[in-house]
Amino acid sequence: MRLAAKVEKIDTSPTLAITARANALKAEGEDIISLGAGEPDFSTPTHVKEAAIKAIEEGFTNYTATVGIKDLREAICDSIKEDRGVEYSSDQVIVSSGAKNSLFNAILALVEEGDEVILPAPYWVSYTEQIKFAGGRPVVVDTLEENGFKLTVEELKQAITPKTKVLILNSPNNPTGSVYTKGELEKIAQVIIEEDLFVISDEIYRKISYEAKATSIVSLGEEIKKRTVIIDGVSKAYAMTGWRIGYGVGPTKVIEAMARLQSHSTSNANSVAQKASLAAIAGTQKPTEEMLKAFDKRRDIITDVINDIEGMKANKPKGAFYLFVNIKDLLGMTVKGRKVEDDLTLAELILEEVGVAVVPGTAFGKEGYIRLSYATSEEDIKEAISRIKGFVELYS
Repeated sequence: MRLAAKVEKIDTSPTLAITARANALKAEGEDIISLGAGEPDFSTPTHVKEAAIKAIEEGFTNYTATVGIKDLREAICDSIKEDRGVEYSSDQVIVSSGAKNSLFNAILALVEEGDEVILPAPYWVSYTEQIKFAGGRPVVVDTLEENGFKLTVEELKQAITPKTKVLILNSPNNPTGSVYTKGELEKIAQVIIEEDLFVISDEIYRKISYEAKATSIVSLGEEIKKRTVIIDGVSKAYAMTGWRIGYGVGPTKVIEAMARLQSHSTSNANSVAQKASLAAIAGTQKPTEEMLKAFDKRRDIITDVINDIEGMKANKPKGAFYLFVNIKDLLGMTVKGRKVEDDLTLAELILEEVGVAVVPGTAFGKEGYIRLSYATSEEDIKEAISRIKGFVELYS
């Protein structure tokens, strides 16, 4: 049997593969600490769970409109107005089965065969595969560590060709934790407007920003707003990864196209989860604020201990809950007769030898790095880094 070529060229998600491998080892009785998953270790807030229970008890278990219930879409608009200072109407919002689903819909709605999509590296693993599925070509721009792994306006201009259609921007960023400043975004927005391009702004980590509220590119004026689709959701900010609710917000024409796609694929997102998400977005934000405080404390801990390991160094993240660690000085060392030639090998050995799951930077388009998630307990973070330190000191 021959599968469709568009599916054959898509790679499996490396982050999910690492998590699956770690879980398999745990099931075999191995003592594994995972710093791989991008999933808060907190429980979904009580008032959100209660809203879901109420929805079930009241029989809210049928199909909804493809784009989502109006109350939720209006709450999303209210949240964006309050948080970003930008107004949208409910018909400019589509609720999907997770932010990944929203992103996929947006890419399929905007990207045609042969279109180029500019993608700053390091990047989230699914961007490239979704672009390829749509028939587009990812144009990867290798950003610099000394620039905080952020796309500069000069790099953007150099990457633009007559085939360029879209820029994907992710701030706060996965895997680096970098956050674009207002000034940096203003320069990027000006180029986008001048070149008549489109931006997909992945803001799923927006509420997990430590030193200042992250600026959204749509807040910089009507012209850039007309060229931008925001991707967001409840997974990260409200510890609701398994509820699978994300959303896209943007120009009516694009949202209508995304809705047509969704009507023939997933249809509406889970009805009960929509009611829970309404409670999350429109209700108290205190649980999110408490979660942010915990992440901030963990951020300090993991950054300090990693930078204390010879051969490892990392910038302190300003958002999200990841540390992107430079391990280039460890390449070439030998572990039990096996030479560490790249970050893939190092990640495998760290898991096999000391039972800590990390994600190689190659998965994010950046060789010579590993990503550590600190969306886990302080105890696990300290134990995991202690194991990694012992591993490095033994073999380097």
